[in-house]
Amino acid sequence: MDDLTLIIPAKKEKESLPVVLNELKNYTKKISIILEENDTETINSISDFDCQIIYQKNKGYGDALIQGISSVKTKYFCIFNADGSFNPEELRSMYDKVDKDNFDLIFGSRYENSGGSEDDTLITMFGNYIFTNIGKYFFNLNITDILYTYVLGVTKKTIELNLERKDFSFCVELPIKAKMNKFKIGSTNSIERKRIAGFKKVNAFKDGFLILNYMIKLFFIKKS
Repeated sequence: MDDLTLIIPAKKEKESLPVVLNELKNYTKKISIILEENDTETINSISDFDCQIIYQKNKGYGDALIQGISSVKTKYFCIFNADGSFNPEELRSMYDKVDKDNFDLIFGSRYENSGGSEDDTLITMFGNYIFTNIGKYFFNLNITDILYTYVLGVTKKTIELNLERKDFSFCVELPIKAKMNKFKIGSTNSIERKRIAGFKKVNAFKDGFLILNYMIKLFFIKKS
């Protein structure tokens, strides 16, 4: 997988990120960490690792991912969590679907057969169910876990989507805009592991409102 770059947004992940990078040594050498320049504890924790550090110019989860994806020089990219919740053993099957089966984007899913989560809650599971079904019925999205951003895809085509959401509504912007632009999209089962340390950066109610509001906006853009 020499033509794959992992994009890892990190924020206050000094305990987990070194463990994640150590685990990834056997999978790919191209890794970009996106973080704020003042997050010195996280930066210092990975000083011994061979990875590119990109300082985030603005704020927000989506902003970090957009900046990271735009910096990728390889044919493929993958969004990968810094908290240890993504299993790198799943990278190969995701990569093969894009590289051999000609998908443009493959989304990991906790709700496919053999998928699961050690970190989901009733609130986040219910919210994801609602948003996934909005994606299904209003945008004809055939993915089963719209808020789970374990995503591997074709770099050039994804950059051409001109993604712009700086917050967590990026999670729905990516698959919906990809569908609207006739990308070949698929899902594969994924098991979300319990995070190593830290806490969820998502605020279920605040970010849920932002996501719903943006999906409504995209629906009317689609209709027009």
